[in-house]
Amino acid sequence: MTFNGRCVALCAALCAVMLVGACATVSPVADGPDADALTGRLAVRVEAGEGTPARAVSAAFDLRGNATTGRLNLATPLGSVLAQARWAPGSVMLATPQGETQFPDLDALTREVLGESLPVAALFDWLRGRPWPGAASTATMAPAEPGFEQLGWVVNLARFDEAWVAARRDSAPAVTVRARMDRP
Repeated sequence: MTFNGRCVALCAALCAVMLVGACATVSPVADGPDADALTGRLAVRVEAGEGTPARAVSAAFDLRGNATTGRLNLATPLGSVLAQARWAPGSVMLATPQGETQFPDLDALTREVLGESLPVAALFDWLRGRPWPGAASTATMAPAEPGFEQLGWVVNLARFDEAWVAARRDSAPAVTVRARMDRP
Protein backbone atom coordinates (compact mmCIF):
# COMPACT_ATOMS: atom_id res chain seq x y z
CA MET A 1 0.00 0.00 0.00
CA THR A 2 1.43 3.45 -0.88
CA PHE A 3 1.93 6.14 1.75
CA ASN A 4 -1.13 8.06 0.46
CA GLY A 5 -3.15 4.85 0.56
CA ARG A 6 -2.02 4.27 4.13
CA CYS A 7 -2.99 7.84 5.10
CA VAL A 8 -6.51 7.25 3.84
CA ALA A 9 -6.53 4.05 5.84
CA LEU A 10 -5.35 5.82 8.99
CA CYS A 11 -8.10 8.35 9.04
CA ALA A 12 -10.38 5.43 8.61
CA ALA A 13 -8.89 4.40 11.90
CA LEU A 14 -8.22 7.92 12.94
CA CYS A 15 -7.06 10.09 10.07
CA ALA A 16 -7.01 10.06 6.26
CA VAL A 17 -5.55 11.59 3.18
CA MET A 18 -7.75 14.28 1.74
CA LEU A 19 -8.35 13.23 -1.83
CA VAL A 20 -10.12 15.52 -4.26
CA GLY A 21 -11.45 14.58 -7.65
CA ALA A 22 -13.75 12.19 -9.36
CA CYS A 23 -12.62 8.82 -8.06
CA ALA A 24 -14.42 5.83 -6.67
CA THR A 25 -15.85 6.22 -3.20
CA VAL A 26 -16.79 3.84 -0.42
CA SER A 27 -20.50 3.37 0.22
CA PRO A 28 -21.46 4.55 3.69
CA VAL A 29 -23.16 2.15 6.08
CA ALA A 30 -26.33 3.39 7.78
CA ASP A 31 -26.58 3.42 11.55
CA GLY A 32 -29.54 3.05 13.85
CA PRO A 33 -31.31 6.16 15.16
CA ASP A 34 -29.66 5.91 18.59
CA ALA A 35 -26.07 5.63 17.31
CA ASP A 36 -23.76 7.86 19.36
CA ALA A 37 -21.97 9.98 16.75
CA LEU A 38 -19.14 12.47 16.66
CA THR A 39 -18.65 14.40 13.42
CA GLY A 40 -16.33 17.15 12.30
CA ARG A 41 -12.83 17.63 10.86
CA LEU A 42 -9.78 15.68 11.95
CA ALA A 43 -6.09 16.38 11.29
CA VAL A 44 -3.07 14.27 12.26
CA ARG A 45 0.58 15.24 11.95
CA VAL A 46 3.48 12.86 12.57
CA GLU A 47 6.89 14.49 12.77
CA ALA A 48 9.51 12.60 10.80
CA GLY A 49 13.22 12.27 11.41
CA GLU A 50 15.72 14.94 10.53
CA GLY A 51 15.69 15.75 6.82
CA THR A 52 12.38 13.97 6.27
CA PRO A 53 9.15 15.94 5.92
CA ALA A 54 6.40 15.46 8.48
CA ARG A 55 3.38 13.40 7.45
CA ALA A 56 0.12 15.34 7.74
CA VAL A 57 -3.38 14.22 6.84
CA SER A 58 -6.87 15.65 7.31
CA ALA A 59 -10.45 14.76 6.46
CA ALA A 60 -14.03 15.19 7.53
CA PHE A 61 -14.99 12.40 9.93
CA ASP A 62 -18.11 10.64 11.18
CA LEU A 63 -17.31 8.43 14.19
CA ARG A 64 -19.96 6.10 15.62
CA GLY A 65 -19.95 3.50 18.34
CA ASN A 66 -17.20 3.01 20.89
CA ALA A 67 -13.73 1.49 21.20
CA THR A 68 -15.20 -2.03 21.13
CA THR A 69 -17.65 -1.80 18.24
CA GLY A 70 -17.97 1.06 15.79
CA ARG A 71 -17.33 2.75 12.50
CA LEU A 72 -15.35 5.72 11.23
CA ASN A 73 -16.06 7.31 7.84
CA LEU A 74 -13.59 9.77 6.32
CA ALA A 75 -14.78 12.06 3.58
CA THR A 76 -13.88 14.87 1.18
CA PRO A 77 -15.29 18.38 1.70
CA LEU A 78 -18.02 17.44 -0.79
CA GLY A 79 -19.07 14.44 1.31
CA SER A 80 -17.68 11.54 -0.75
CA VAL A 81 -16.65 8.76 1.64
CA LEU A 82 -12.99 7.95 0.98
CA ALA A 83 -12.39 5.34 3.63
CA GLN A 84 -14.36 3.48 6.25
CA ALA A 85 -13.07 1.54 9.23
CA ARG A 86 -15.43 -0.91 10.94
CA TRP A 87 -14.53 -2.80 14.08
CA ALA A 88 -15.97 -5.33 16.47
CA PRO A 89 -14.29 -7.69 18.93
CA GLY A 90 -11.63 -9.63 17.01
CA SER A 91 -12.22 -7.83 13.70
CA VAL A 92 -11.05 -4.55 12.19
CA MET A 93 -11.81 -3.91 8.52
CA LEU A 94 -10.68 -0.96 6.44
CA ALA A 95 -12.56 -0.28 3.19
CA THR A 96 -11.13 2.13 0.61
CA PRO A 97 -11.75 2.51 -3.12
CA GLN A 98 -8.78 0.12 -3.57
CA GLY A 99 -10.51 -2.67 -1.61
CA GLU A 100 -10.77 -4.02 1.93
CA THR A 101 -7.99 -4.83 4.36
CA GLN A 102 -8.33 -6.76 7.62
CA PHE A 103 -6.34 -5.83 10.76
CA PRO A 104 -6.14 -7.63 14.12
CA ASP A 105 -7.02 -4.43 16.04
CA LEU A 106 -7.22 -0.64 15.75
CA ASP A 107 -3.67 -0.18 17.04
CA ALA A 108 -2.37 -2.35 14.19
CA LEU A 109 -4.36 -0.31 11.67
CA THR A 110 -2.97 3.03 12.90
CA ARG A 111 0.55 1.61 13.17
CA GLU A 112 0.40 0.32 9.57
CA VAL A 113 -0.94 3.59 8.19
CA LEU A 114 1.09 6.14 10.16
CA GLY A 115 3.97 4.09 11.40
CA GLU A 116 2.72 4.97 14.90
CA SER A 117 -0.01 3.53 17.06
CA LEU A 118 -2.65 6.03 18.19
CA PRO A 119 -4.75 5.58 21.36
CA VAL A 120 -8.03 5.00 19.53
CA ALA A 121 -9.88 3.69 22.60
CA ALA A 122 -9.01 6.89 24.50
CA LEU A 123 -9.99 9.18 21.62
CA PHE A 124 -13.69 8.46 22.12
CA ASP A 125 -13.48 10.11 25.55
CA TRP A 126 -10.88 12.74 24.63
CA LEU A 127 -13.13 14.10 21.87
CA ARG A 128 -15.82 14.50 24.52
CA GLY A 129 -13.43 16.52 26.71
CA ARG A 130 -12.76 13.89 29.37
CA PRO A 131 -10.02 11.41 30.28
CA TRP A 132 -10.45 7.80 29.19
CA PRO A 133 -11.44 5.69 32.24
CA GLY A 134 -9.11 2.86 31.13
CA ALA A 135 -5.88 4.59 32.26
CA ALA A 136 -4.65 7.01 34.89
CA SER A 137 -4.66 10.71 34.02
CA THR A 138 -3.50 13.96 35.62
CA ALA A 139 -4.83 17.46 35.13
CA THR A 140 -2.46 19.85 33.38
CA MET A 141 -1.36 22.76 35.51
CA ALA A 142 -0.60 25.31 32.78
CA PRO A 143 -3.43 27.91 32.74
CA ALA A 144 -2.90 28.44 29.00
CA GLU A 145 -3.35 24.72 28.36
CA PRO A 146 -6.26 23.37 30.43
CA GLY A 147 -6.81 19.66 30.00
CA PHE A 148 -5.07 16.51 31.13
CA GLU A 149 -2.20 14.12 30.46
CA GLN A 150 -2.89 10.47 29.73
CA LEU A 151 -1.02 7.59 28.05
CA GLY A 152 1.94 9.88 27.29
CA TRP A 153 -0.30 12.42 25.53
CA VAL A 154 -1.31 15.96 26.54
CA VAL A 155 -4.96 16.67 25.74
CA ASN A 156 -5.57 20.40 25.40
CA LEU A 157 -9.14 21.55 26.11
CA ALA A 158 -8.47 25.31 25.94
CA ARG A 159 -10.94 25.66 23.05
CA PHE A 160 -13.35 22.90 24.02
CA ASP A 161 -16.20 25.44 24.31
CA GLU A 162 -15.61 26.12 20.61
CA ALA A 163 -15.73 22.33 19.89
CA TRP A 164 -11.92 22.04 19.43
CA VAL A 165 -9.77 19.30 21.00
CA ALA A 166 -6.03 18.90 20.47
CA ALA A 167 -3.85 16.03 21.67
CA ARG A 168 -0.09 15.77 21.32
CA ARG A 169 2.56 13.24 22.12
CA ASP A 170 6.00 14.79 22.39
CA SER A 171 8.06 11.58 22.48
CA ALA A 172 9.74 10.74 19.17
CA PRO A 173 8.21 10.83 16.73
CA ALA A 174 5.98 13.65 17.94
CA VAL A 175 2.34 13.27 16.93
CA THR A 176 -0.44 15.88 16.99
CA VAL A 177 -4.15 15.13 16.59
CA ARG A 178 -6.58 18.03 16.20
CA ALA A 179 -10.34 17.74 15.91
CA ARG A 180 -13.13 20.24 15.52
CA MET A 181 -16.50 18.70 16.20
CA ASP A 182 -19.70 19.78 14.52
CA ARG A 183 -22.23 21.16 16.95
CA PRO A 184 -25.63 19.43 17.08
